[in-house]
Amino acid sequence: MYAVVATGGKQIKVAAGDVVSVEKLDAAPGETVKFDVIFLADEGSITVDADALAAATVTGEVIEHFKGEKAVVFKFKKRKGYKRLKGHRQNLTRVRITDVAAGGAKKKAAPRKKAAEQVEEPVVQAAEASEAAE
Repeated sequence: MYAVVATGGKQIKVAAGDVVSVEKLDAAPGETVKFDVIFLADEGSITVDADALAAATVTGEVIEHFKGEKAVVFKFKKRKGYKRLKGHRQNLTRVRITDVAAGGAKKKAAPRKKAAEQVEEPVVQAAEASEAAE
Protein backbone atom coordinates (compact mmCIF):
# COMPACT_ATOMS: atom_id res chain seq x y z
CA MET A 1 0.00 0.00 0.00
CA TYR A 2 1.27 3.48 -0.83
CA ALA A 3 -0.09 7.02 -0.70
CA VAL A 4 0.62 10.45 -2.10
CA VAL A 5 0.70 13.12 0.60
CA ALA A 6 0.87 16.92 0.46
CA THR A 7 3.33 18.81 2.64
CA GLY A 8 5.24 22.04 2.16
CA GLY A 9 3.51 22.79 -1.14
CA LYS A 10 4.79 19.54 -2.65
CA GLN A 11 3.42 16.04 -3.20
CA ILE A 12 5.39 12.98 -2.13
CA LYS A 13 4.77 9.27 -2.77
CA VAL A 14 5.25 7.34 0.49
CA ALA A 15 4.86 3.81 1.84
CA ALA A 16 5.26 2.36 5.33
CA GLY A 17 8.93 2.28 6.34
CA ASP A 18 10.09 4.99 3.91
CA VAL A 19 12.36 7.79 5.07
CA VAL A 20 11.60 11.08 3.30
CA SER A 21 12.88 14.64 3.49
CA VAL A 22 10.20 17.35 3.59
CA GLU A 23 10.23 21.09 4.22
CA LYS A 24 10.76 21.93 7.88
CA LEU A 25 7.90 20.86 10.18
CA ASP A 26 7.10 22.35 13.59
CA ALA A 27 7.75 19.12 15.49
CA ALA A 28 10.64 18.03 17.68
CA PRO A 29 12.64 14.91 16.82
CA GLY A 30 10.81 11.84 18.12
CA GLU A 31 7.32 13.36 17.73
CA THR A 32 4.63 11.89 15.50
CA VAL A 33 3.18 13.88 12.60
CA LYS A 34 0.19 13.29 10.30
CA PHE A 35 0.02 14.20 6.61
CA ASP A 36 -2.85 15.17 4.28
CA VAL A 37 -3.60 12.26 1.93
CA ILE A 38 -4.28 13.08 -1.75
CA PHE A 39 -4.19 9.59 -3.28
CA LEU A 40 -4.24 6.05 -1.89
CA ALA A 41 -3.42 2.79 -3.69
CA ASP A 42 -3.89 -0.64 -2.13
CA GLU A 43 -3.36 -3.87 -4.10
CA GLY A 44 -4.77 -2.56 -7.36
CA SER A 45 -7.60 -0.47 -5.89
CA ILE A 46 -7.16 3.28 -6.17
CA THR A 47 -8.87 5.83 -3.93
CA VAL A 48 -9.14 9.50 -4.92
CA ASP A 49 -12.58 10.29 -3.46
CA ALA A 50 -12.31 13.15 -0.94
CA ASP A 51 -14.78 11.54 1.49
CA ALA A 52 -12.87 8.25 1.57
CA LEU A 53 -9.51 10.02 1.83
CA ALA A 54 -10.70 12.02 4.86
CA ALA A 55 -10.62 8.75 6.84
CA ALA A 56 -7.21 7.72 5.44
CA THR A 57 -4.15 8.49 7.56
CA VAL A 58 -0.42 8.66 6.96
CA THR A 59 1.67 9.02 10.11
CA GLY A 60 5.38 9.49 10.48
CA GLU A 61 8.03 9.99 13.12
CA VAL A 62 10.37 13.00 12.93
CA ILE A 63 13.98 11.80 12.88
CA GLU A 64 15.94 15.06 12.55
CA HIS A 65 16.05 18.62 11.24
CA PHE A 66 18.83 19.55 8.82
CA LYS A 67 19.81 21.89 6.01
CA GLY A 68 19.66 20.73 2.41
CA GLU A 69 22.26 21.19 -0.29
CA LYS A 70 23.14 24.69 -1.37
CA ALA A 71 21.10 26.09 -4.24
CA VAL A 72 23.12 28.59 -6.27
CA VAL A 73 21.37 31.62 -7.77
CA PHE A 74 23.52 33.29 -10.44
CA LYS A 75 22.31 36.38 -12.31
CA PHE A 76 24.20 37.44 -15.42
CA LYS A 77 23.74 39.93 -18.26
CA LYS A 78 26.11 39.54 -21.17
CA ARG A 79 28.33 42.48 -22.22
CA LYS A 80 27.14 44.60 -19.28
CA GLY A 81 29.53 43.47 -16.55
CA TYR A 82 26.60 42.45 -14.36
CA LYS A 83 27.10 39.32 -12.25
CA ARG A 84 25.46 38.41 -8.94
CA LEU A 85 26.00 35.17 -7.05
CA LYS A 86 23.82 34.16 -4.12
CA GLY A 87 23.16 30.86 -2.38
CA HIS A 88 20.48 29.35 -0.23
CA ARG A 89 20.18 26.26 1.98
CA GLN A 90 16.62 25.11 2.74
CA ASN A 91 15.70 23.89 6.23
CA LEU A 92 14.37 20.33 5.94
CA THR A 93 12.98 17.61 8.20
CA ARG A 94 13.71 13.90 7.80
CA VAL A 95 10.62 11.77 8.56
CA ARG A 96 10.20 7.98 8.80
CA ILE A 97 6.73 6.92 7.62
CA THR A 98 5.36 4.53 10.24
CA ASP A 99 1.86 3.78 8.95
CA VAL A 100 -0.30 4.17 5.85
CA ALA A 101 -3.91 3.28 6.69
CA ALA A 102 -7.04 3.42 4.54
CA GLY A 103 -9.25 4.29 7.52
CA GLY A 104 -12.87 3.12 7.39
CA ALA A 105 -14.17 0.00 5.70
CA LYS A 106 -14.79 0.18 1.99
CA LYS A 107 -18.43 0.47 0.90
CA LYS A 108 -19.71 -2.05 -1.61
CA ALA A 109 -21.64 -0.72 -4.57
CA ALA A 110 -25.32 -1.67 -4.86
CA PRO A 111 -25.96 -4.33 -7.51
CA ARG A 112 -27.09 -2.86 -10.80
CA LYS A 113 -29.46 -4.32 -13.34
CA LYS A 114 -27.96 -5.05 -16.70
CA ALA A 115 -28.92 -2.64 -19.45
CA ALA A 116 -29.84 -5.58 -21.72
CA GLU A 117 -32.48 -6.83 -19.23
CA GLN A 118 -34.11 -3.42 -19.05
CA VAL A 119 -34.26 -3.07 -22.85
CA GLU A 120 -35.63 -6.57 -23.53
CA GLU A 121 -38.90 -6.12 -21.61
CA PRO A 122 -40.31 -3.25 -23.74
CA VAL A 123 -39.17 -4.95 -26.96
CA VAL A 124 -41.00 -8.19 -26.04
CA GLN A 125 -44.18 -6.30 -25.16
CA ALA A 126 -44.06 -4.40 -28.45
CA ALA A 127 -43.70 -7.68 -30.39
CA GLU A 128 -46.71 -9.22 -28.56
CA ALA A 129 -48.79 -6.12 -29.25
CA SER A 130 -48.03 -6.26 -32.99
CA GLU A 131 -49.02 -9.99 -33.11
CA ALA A 132 -52.32 -9.26 -31.34
CA ALA A 133 -53.11 -6.48 -33.80
CA GLU A 134 -52.85 -8.86 -36.80
